[in-house]
Amino acid sequence: MSGYILCQVKKAEKPFYIENISTNIYSIEELCYYLYNNLYLIDSSLINRKLCTWLEDELELPKLAAKLRPYIGKDAGLEEILYPVFKEINYLAYEELKSLNGRIETRNSESEDIREKRKGDALMENRMYVGAIRVYQKLIDKGDAAEFTDEMRERIFHNQGCAYSYLFQMDKALDCFWNAWQERKSEEALKVYLLAYRSVHSQEDFEKTEDELKVEESIRKEISGILDKFISLPEKQVASGETDRFLEKLTREYHRSTGS
Repeated sequence: MSGYILCQVKKAEKPFYIENISTNIYSIEELCYYLYNNLYLIDSSLINRKLCTWLEDELELPKLAAKLRPYIGKDAGLEEILYPVFKEINYLAYEELKSLNGRIETRNSESEDIREKRKGDALMENRMYVGAIRVYQKLIDKGDAAEFTDEMRERIFHNQGCAYSYLFQMDKALDCFWNAWQERKSEEALKVYLLAYRSVHSQEDFEKTEDELKVEESIRKEISGILDKFISLPEKQVASGETDRFLEKLTREYHRSTGS
């Protein structure tokens, strides 16, 4: 898979639509790439009769379609679905296959709730924010039934808040960031909430909130420094997308500090 791979079979005239990431693919190479990089997004919306028909009619791969059809609608293992597809064009090198085996074993050992959380994360990585919000909300609604530590629930609320912020629904994002902080009262979650709060409220309200939450002076100074840096950016730079980059930086720093 290293470098690039020349198309080994014909390219489809009609694409196959991958519902989870709202993307059309035209070749077996593109399908392999998606499967290898999105284990947690492999579900019945992808492995279905439409895919088999597309493989058979558009890519002229009837044998591969025949291998996949028995697993449609059944609780098949990932190996049974992935390996025939990858083998069709010898997509993976030995080390990549070893890596894949390890990732599949990890996935197989996880609970259903953990897999769903990973699915939400994968949707976030693909910028499918509405889908991610739905996945996270389903887990949140399960309450104590979900097999999560307080730290994991904090991450779920945080990620959901980021998804809302990317959709410019800041009121909902703030609620999520607040709930994330309430889970463990962690310093990083508090910083995220305060930064998000200041992005939609006045300086006076922001300072009042800091007082009400009894925010330590060291955190106030750190938040102030970040905000001053952001506010000092040229207006043109902010208007051209710096807000999104600010939010992404915020998310990266949070994940780096929490290990999520």
